Amino acid sequence: MSERFAPEVIVEIKSRTIKVPKEIENCTGILVMGKLIKSLLYSTDVSIIANHNADAIIAVYPFTPQLYINDAILDVASVPVFVGVGGGATRGLRSANIALQAELHGAYGVVVNAPMDNENIQLIRSRVDIPIVATIISKYDDYHGKIKAGAKILNISGGAETADLVKLIRKDYPEFPIIATGGPTKQSIIDTIEAGANAITYTPPSQAEIFGEVMEKYREAKDEQQIKE
Repeated sequence: MSERFAPEVIVEIKSRTIKVPKEIENCTGILVMGKLIKSLLYSTDVSIIANHNADAIIAVYPFTPQLYINDAILDVASVPVFVGVGGGATRGLRSANIALQAELHGAYGVVVNAPMDNENIQLIRSRVDIPIVATIISKYDDYHGKIKAGAKILNISGGAETADLVKLIRKDYPEFPIIATGGPTKQSIIDTIEAGANAITYTPPSQAEIFGEVMEKYREAKDEQQIKE
């Protein structure tokens, strides 16, 4: 038997599971509190968060962070969760308090959006022990300052320029932990990993898309049954 062979045990009732692209396995991963994380599922949908094979969850959403949303995600997730604590409209003591609550409720890290300034990152750093993940969306972002302020991981989300942005930052920080969006294709994931990303975020299909595929299969099965009858 090959040493790299990994037997798979499938449970029928959980067979409909979101699987992250296999290409993500090629990155090094990031060790966070003893857990090796290569893939992060980008979602706040609790039904999706309960049915996937990613190593972790990154839960960032375009609304003011709310404790009951974070608690719901943390309660459902069976893997480490990195929760958003603001950066745009939400900052200051409110972000710091949300970050502390997230840590006390079991989060593995807190994510600050790109507009979060360095002073606010320092404030959050003074309140929590878990890693701060700072989002970088452009080469003009002050990633040097964010690292100096206390960010322990960078989350690169530069759209089509993500791989180039990762490569740029990697030149300055050869060993700093970098998470990056993988993009829409297998090749974009490969390019981002080769640029230096340690872990990849994956955006799953929406619940509506998944349900649409399931319903189509149900219709096909019903049509076949009618033909036989």
